[in-house]
Amino acid sequence: MLILALAALALIALDSFTHWLRPTHVWLEPLVQPFQWASTLPMRWREWNDESLESRAVIIANNDKLETEILVYKAQLQRMAELSAQNQQLKSLLNGAELLKNSVLVTELVGISPDPFHHVITINRGAADNIRAGLAVIDGEGLMGQVTEVFEHHSRVLLITDSRHALPIYNLRNKVRGIIEGSGDFQRLRLRHVSPTQDIQIGDTLLSSGLGGRFPSGYPVGTVSAINKDPGQAFIEVSVTPAAKVDRSLRLLVVFSAVEALNNYPQTEPEPRPQRSDASHATEQ
Repeated sequence: MLILALAALALIALDSFTHWLRPTHVWLEPLVQPFQWASTLPMRWREWNDESLESRAVIIANNDKLETEILVYKAQLQRMAELSAQNQQLKSLLNGAELLKNSVLVTELVGISPDPFHHVITINRGAADNIRAGLAVIDGEGLMGQVTEVFEHHSRVLLITDSRHALPIYNLRNKVRGIIEGSGDFQRLRLRHVSPTQDIQIGDTLLSSGLGGRFPSGYPVGTVSAINKDPGQAFIEVSVTPAAKVDRSLRLLVVFSAVEALNNYPQTEPEPRPQRSDASHATEQ
């Protein structure tokens, strides 16, 4: 037992401080995939159980609520389309660069790290899907994390709540920039180095700033939930609730820039349309 323990410690040290075992990692990854998938079974069973036990009245009420929300969102999208058109016109007048739309790729969570101190998940997209390290991953609510390791058919994602993770953000209310970091808690982030004189309030929405080029700008990161001012400290402690459902989301999106999307999935030239007579064109109009 002592020999085995010493051998295990030696392998851990080699893996932590060198890259000698990297080929072994690549070889073993396909073997551990079934175990990673099995680790998500309790979460999937809980979700299925919650849906199955809902009463018919609750389902009908939720359906009505969702239909109302869809209607509201459609109205908001119409307004957003108008604002986007106006913004494009202003950029053209100012000779500004055209806004690039981000392209996304749907993926699914297939594994979670068993280490409670490392917030790392595995998704079922990899190099075969043109995934690369550094791409942002989001869910339906906000920013989840970024790709850190890529294999042929799956990738590892470091969540924004991991204590080793940090990203630049800005306050939507006053545009003040800052750095937010993980706390090791799925429900809490920390805003780093906030001056006691800085204008920040509970309820402020924080968005990714895009500085550094690691994350796209404008994605929700979290909402300020608590501010603790200690007169004896140089900085105040600001707690942030993540916008994304970091510990619950199963279906995710990998975000590509427009340039990456065109390089990864080039569009083919459209086939020429057959000429139509004036009479048929008038009928269609």
